[in-house]
Amino acid sequence: MEIKVDDLSGPEVAELLNDHIQSMQKYSPPESKHALDLEGLRKPEITFWSAWEAGDLVGCVALQRLNSLHAEIKSMKTASAHLRKGVAKRLLQHIIDEARARGYERLSLETGSMDVFQPARRLYASFGFHECQPFAGYREDSNSVFMSLELSD
Repeated sequence: MEIKVDDLSGPEVAELLNDHIQSMQKYSPPESKHALDLEGLRKPEITFWSAWEAGDLVGCVALQRLNSLHAEIKSMKTASAHLRKGVAKRLLQHIIDEARARGYERLSLETGSMDVFQPARRLYASFGFHECQPFAGYREDSNSVFMSLELSD
């Protein structure tokens, strides 16, 4: 699998992100939808990676700088044809390694509280993420679970 910084210009990436937004709309009420669209991901404080295997887009993930010590995982998505093949695990390890390399001490995320998001929460927990209070302008929301990983050794 090749994971590379992506400029968000390819049609495959646009399609995968559209699928991500549609999934969030399906499971999360509008006031609890925090997924970013293409324009939202084109901010200077966000780096976006796409993951490819044999010419197929298999997933994506983004890292948003919150401040010099804290970053947030955004837009982590596995293409539906590649679910349960270890894509999410590889992307999560990549983003953790990148956050450490950039000197962040804390890596956080927001995900859904509904049952459909349970596999994602289990994956994050298996990497050491723990539930935390809302961060970076998020508010308590029964539809959201906030998780963090301390990166300092």
